[in-house]
Amino acid sequence: MNIKTGHTTQLLLASLLIVVAPLAVANTLERVQASNSLTLGYRPDFAPFSSQTGDKVNGYAIDLCLKIAEKLKTQLRLPELNVRYLPVKTNEEIEAVSSGKVDMLCTPTPPTLVRRKSVSYSIPIYTAGLSSVVRQDAPEGLLNVLNGKVAHTGPIWRATINGGLANATFATTAGGVTESWIRQQMQSLGIMSRLVTVENTEAGLKLVADGKADVFFAERMLLSNVLSSRSAVENLMLLDRIFEYAPTAMALDRDDENFRLLVDTALSEMYRSGEIEQAYEKYLGGISDISRSLFKVYAIP
Repeated sequence: MNIKTGHTTQLLLASLLIVVAPLAVANTLERVQASNSLTLGYRPDFAPFSSQTGDKVNGYAIDLCLKIAEKLKTQLRLPELNVRYLPVKTNEEIEAVSSGKVDMLCTPTPPTLVRRKSVSYSIPIYTAGLSSVVRQDAPEGLLNVLNGKVAHTGPIWRATINGGLANATFATTAGGVTESWIRQQMQSLGIMSRLVTVENTEAGLKLVADGKADVFFAERMLLSNVLSSRSAVENLMLLDRIFEYAPTAMALDRDDENFRLLVDTALSEMYRSGEIEQAYEKYLGGISDISRSLFKVYAIP
């Protein structure tokens, strides 16, 4: 080996390490400025919040992310900022943020304590409600329990619930907070039922429609959106009851308060200007008085 050539190679490698090391630990704003690009993660099967049709990505949360991108362009003086989209799966979305594959997860998720060990979150952008879908010929006992029509009278109530849910098959999306919630309810009530998990809302509804599951649990807006867009859903119905509410937000780098401040500033400005209401109207079918009141709470002064 040529000693001179080897020495030169070592110097080049050392120089590369000096350049690469700071990039590896650079915060979000530094990465965006250095690359002149912003990478937005999203779930392509999460309409009306984020979805993909052909090569186009859109949705309520996508519109909000694009407004944040405009804020970045102004603050970092990057008028030609390149906005890129990276689709992620349910079990990959948090890791995509924590590893730096994406700068922000546009699809809103509940900021649980477990997730906050890996990522940080913006202020809430939507309040999710957990609902259920059943077949129209569902047994009366099952419907009564799901609709909350059982007396809360100690052991009798517990027996009534088990009677209505005995041997029922529940379905939900794998890896989400809904799966954890259902398992906790089954354990605390001693319900002798089965839980199966699916990849997305479409798959869950198909299980119910085909008689392979009795109930599918998911976020109410997701359920309503899919049911309204399907042609063969005559045998399915979305129940009125909402079991749980949860604020949802955009996942961000856990150790980057400067980027989080920029995101929260942009969102708060949108709350105060009414731009979020416009996006809500466009994708989510109009805003309720309760949601409008929550917007005032979520916005940071």
